[in-house]
Amino acid sequence: MKKSVVFLGLVMLSLSFTLLGCGIGTPNELSKSNTQVQSQEILVSAAASLKDSLTELEKMYTQKEPGVKLTFNFGGSGTLQKQIEQGAPADLFISAGTSQVDALNQKNLLIKDSVINLVGNDLVLVVGKDNTDVKSLQDLTKSSVEEISIGTPESVPAGKYAQESLTKLNLWDKLQPKLVLAKDVTQVLSYVETGNVEAGFVYKSDAQGSTQAKIALTVPADSHKAIVYPAGIVAATKNQQVAADFLKYLQSAEAQHVFEKYGFSILK
Repeated sequence: MKKSVVFLGLVMLSLSFTLLGCGIGTPNELSKSNTQVQSQEILVSAAASLKDSLTELEKMYTQKEPGVKLTFNFGGSGTLQKQIEQGAPADLFISAGTSQVDALNQKNLLIKDSVINLVGNDLVLVVGKDNTDVKSLQDLTKSSVEEISIGTPESVPAGKYAQESLTKLNLWDKLQPKLVLAKDVTQVLSYVETGNVEAGFVYKSDAQGSTQAKIALTVPADSHKAIVYPAGIVAATKNQQVAADFLKYLQSAEAQHVFEKYGFSILK
């Protein structure tokens, strides 16, 4: 009887070593291995005006998909476009204007079938919180308004929209000597908040969270092209499905509600 027990023990011990030798580890090792396999990361290049909303959505999405890590590269849409054209890593691109996405599409740098219009926005004129002198676009011609900031029109969609509006309203030429160009809308807002300029053109979504600047007026929508934020998956991505899943989430009712909370408009 003892010989049988000893023999059975030796067999079980031999089997354990065999299984370990075949790569079957402990439960902790298996769990760690599965986590490593499931963990995936995507880099999202997004317009600076999306920073607050996407930061909140990142927390919400990673709770739903703990195996996905989201990394963001925020900046002027034109700058991000150039980075992608030059081969900088990116999996998903969200622009504040259509021209940047169109340019990438023409060079086959985006997966064309993936491109969608995500949200809309309004262009507003902001001034310092205590400013009572500027109540209309015409007021920008006053001598008391010495400097006005806009995003560089060639690379910042908000700056391009501002240029379109001021040109249509016959104010562009008059105001050009006062213009202070910025790399993105975040910088424009900062210039106004710190008093470096008297006024600036930004998106409604940027202005509504500021405590040092206020909206003086909303620029007439018919004075510039419709403000649309298109998004698309970068053709060079190695994580196409992960990027597609996140882009689909951004179109969900839950995500759209967050965008709306931050001042973006929902597209019909």
